[in-house]
Amino acid sequence: MKRLSLVSTLILVVFSFTTNGQEKKFTDEQLIKLYQGLRVADISDGMDMVGLMDVGLMDPAITSLWKDISNFKHQFVGIALTVRYVPTNRPYTEWVKKDEYTHWRDQWYTHISGEPFIASIKKGNVIVIDNHGDGDAGSVGSNNSLLWTQKGAVGIVASGGIRDTDEIIKQNIPTYFDFSKRGRGVRPGRNELESVNKPIVVGGVLVRPGDIVVGDGDGVIVVPREKAEEVALAARNELNIDKEARKKLYLELGIPLDETVIEKK
Repeated sequence: MKRLSLVSTLILVVFSFTTNGQEKKFTDEQLIKLYQGLRVADISDGMDMVGLMDVGLMDPAITSLWKDISNFKHQFVGIALTVRYVPTNRPYTEWVKKDEYTHWRDQWYTHISGEPFIASIKKGNVIVIDNHGDGDAGSVGSNNSLLWTQKGAVGIVASGGIRDTDEIIKQNIPTYFDFSKRGRGVRPGRNELESVNKPIVVGGVLVRPGDIVVGDGDGVIVVPREKAEEVALAARNELNIDKEARKKLYLELGIPLDETVIEKK
């Protein structure tokens, strides 16, 4: 247990800074590093240990679109950038004429259901989207998901409303959502942008801008930013205990060691 205590001490030294007795706020980069390699299960255990039992774990229906069991590329650790789309309530007195459709569609994307948050995407962001109840609308597709990735996003989490799933898998973009609620239609005529970087609810969990979001084969968990350090320290201890026990079993069973049992320095 001494070794595990030393690990915790070293993490505290690296990530805790004080000025005039006041703890500084962690940068996004520091938080991501603090959570790198932690599993959703470890973080859930860490949440329990700091009194946040049954907090942060999204509904199991919010799951990974694809999995890479060789390199775990489907996993992510990042900082929440939140978006909310709501069902539109704009009735039509006359349906859009065929030769006017493209203009109408583009105007809807521009003024009613756009993506102004693109300018705010930073390296390490997870785009978390509350689009519950907006019907068969595909708010995320192969194109915009790739654009968000280019801007620095490391993953996408949504209530549903994702289409072009074959291409998203091929593009290796970590994507988590309720597959039964995937959307196939475009946003125009179906939903509207309600807010960006405001508190939202996805998978039954409150997600605020700046919270830590982690996804792996067990689903998605959200850690309140103000609890980030103590949750991460507890989770890291749990992970190290698990790695040590599994490493011993690997050796006894003659299984070649891999990154899941080797403790990173």
